[in-house]
Order: sequence, then structure tokens, then C-alpha cells
Amino acid sequence: MKFDVLVVGAGLAGAALAAALRSSSLKVGIVETRPPSRPAGWDARIYAISPANMDFLAAIGIWQHLDASRMAPVYDMEIHGDAGGKLNFSAYDCGLRELAWIVESSLMQQELWETVKRQHNVTLICPAEPAALAIDDSTTRLTLADGRRLEARLLVAADGRDSWVRQAAGIGASNTPYNEKGLVANFRCEKPHRNTAFQWFRKDGVLAYLPLPDGLMSMVWSAPNELADELLALTPAALCAKVAEAGDFRLGALELVTPAAAFPLRLMRVDTVVQPRLALIGDAAHAIHPLSGHGINLGYQDARVLAEQLATLPAWRDPGELSILRTYARARAEETALLQYTTHGLNRLFKPADPLLSGLRNFGLNLTNRLPVLRNALVRYAIAGRF
Repeated sequence: MKFDVLVVGAGLAGAALAAALRSSSLKVGIVETRPPSRPAGWDARIYAISPANMDFLAAIGIWQHLDASRMAPVYDMEIHGDAGGKLNFSAYDCGLRELAWIVESSLMQQELWETVKRQHNVTLICPAEPAALAIDDSTTRLTLADGRRLEARLLVAADGRDSWVRQAAGIGASNTPYNEKGLVANFRCEKPHRNTAFQWFRKDGVLAYLPLPDGLMSMVWSAPNELADELLALTPAALCAKVAEAGDFRLGALELVTPAAAFPLRLMRVDTVVQPRLALIGDAAHAIHPLSGHGINLGYQDARVLAEQLATLPAWRDPGELSILRTYARARAEETALLQYTTHGLNRLFKPADPLLSGLRNFGLNLTNRLPVLRNALVRYAIAGRF
């Protein structure tokens, strides 16, 4: 089978790229190991979707079909330091409808999958597993584990942090482990969250409460490995008590709704996000600390920018040309680097127990909180990628 664009990985970023190419004349293939599935209850994997990416998902026909009863807007955010520092963000003060939307990963994944299944210019190749890759001046050749052979003028790696495609293409990646795990779980709250997100920079990690509908909230605790393992081993009642205490009982007593799960955290930078006939997007291209909640937002913007580059090409242009792919890489370099270094720096800043550093970082939070112009500019950049 031959394609103009072959996407390996139908996760959020990969499927969004294919959906964004629906109006183009490009023939698109997607290779995926298995179809997505929805959990019986609430998904423990939750994302904070920025307004810019809400608009992107709406433009590709996804957002308007998501179940609104399973999504919650964030109108306000409280950030607390480890020694009295505090920073507040308000959508109203920034002239925004909301700061973000809290959405289940599987909810978006399922809708993206159903959308590309119906798309006239997309072929889903699933189940399928890549086994060999060859790239030359004119094409890429992907051999699957079952012997099928696929050709494409452009191959897009959207197969996650441990990307098989990236490794097969010889693109190096440097990983900086945080020696932390992201612990996630959903809870029912005694007190109303009023669509407010909370974040605490604690001496034992970064704790976040994200609002969900019907009095629920999603927790993300970026904790040192030893503590994360201890929390995972707790009974539901003990975990609820620990999480409520860590959040200063801001939402009162908690009741566990979704069992806790954890995943290791690391910073990942790649040597390059493009080479002739190959582009990386999403987690295959970058990994950041989850304290900013921007991981999938970066991935969606990768998909948006690359799709715009490809969809506007004249019919005679080759989508795998390096000059075209370099334009995509340049367009994504600033935001990716800024968020990688900012989240990495914040993680390092709040780790040391040195009293002097503690005073400085909490002073910085309080100072920013007293400067509404700076505070609101930070929100606008985080949301729209520009001040």
C-alpha cells in the first residue's frame, strides 16, 4: 500500500493530525497496534486542554461531539508554594471564557478514532506492529510484523516517548529522569470545587486537584518514587485521607472513585524532530514534567502546525521534502523549548529544602501575584502560545 502520509501511532496527537488533513488531497495511512477502549467508569488519565487546543479540536470536528457531561471548565486556579507563597489566576481577569477544560484522555481518543474511521482519505491499519524501516531519497518503506509492506512519501512518528520509529530512524533522545512518578486518581469531594484548579508545590512533590463534573476531582501527584509507591500501596480510605491532608483539606473529605495508578516521569529532548521524509510529533518529539499540564497541548499543536504545512502544499510539492519539514520544526521549537525548560526549572527550584531558596521561590510567587499585568500575560502565553 502506498500513501502520501503514513502516521505510526493513533494516539491523541497522531489521530488529530490525520483528522486535521481531512480536507486535503493527501492519502493518509495510520498504523496502530489496537483500537482505543473506554473504561467502565471515569478515566484516571485526565488532561487540561487549553482554549487554543479546544479551538483546534473544534476545527477538526472533534470538540463538538465530546460528551459535555464528562468535561469541566477551569475558571480559576490557585497555586501554593511550600512556605506561604501563593499565585492566583482568573479567566475573568484575563478576558477569557475559561483557563482550560478538564477532559478524559479516552473520551478524546475514542472520538478521534471514530472520526478518522469515517474519513474518506484515511486508511486505518489496525492491528499492526512495525518491524522494519527503510528511508531513501524518494520514499519510506515500513514493513509490518505480519509481512505487509507500506510506502509513504512522509512518515510521521506519533508512537510515544519510547517511539519505535524514532529509534529505527536513528534519531537520538536524551532522557533526564526525575526519580518521580505521576500518581493519578479521581475522587468525590465533600466541598464544591467551583471549577477551580489547585496546585501545591510541596516538599514531597507537586500536587494538583483538577475539577471534574458532579462534585468530582482528578488528582495528579508528582511524587518521589518511594512516596509514590507508598501511596499506591495504601488502602482506599488511607489514600483519601493522605490526599485530603496534602491538599490542606481544601475540598474537605475525599472518596476514591477511580483506583490510583502511576507512571514514571522524565524530561526527554530529541536530537532533531525532522529529517528527510520523517517528522516527529507528540510524545515521540518531546516529554515534559506534568506540573504545567501542557504535555498533550504541545502534541495537539504539533499536529495542527504540521497539518497546516501539509494541507497548503501545491499538488506538485513533495510532503517529505526536508525544507517543508524544517518549517514545521522551526514553528514548534520556541514553545516546546520554553515549556521544557520552564517546567524543568520549576521542578528543580522547588525540590531543595534550603531555607534561602524556599524564601526566594515563595517570594517570587507572591510578587507575581501582586503584578496583574505579568500574571495575566503568563496565562495568555500558556493558553495561546503568545503574549
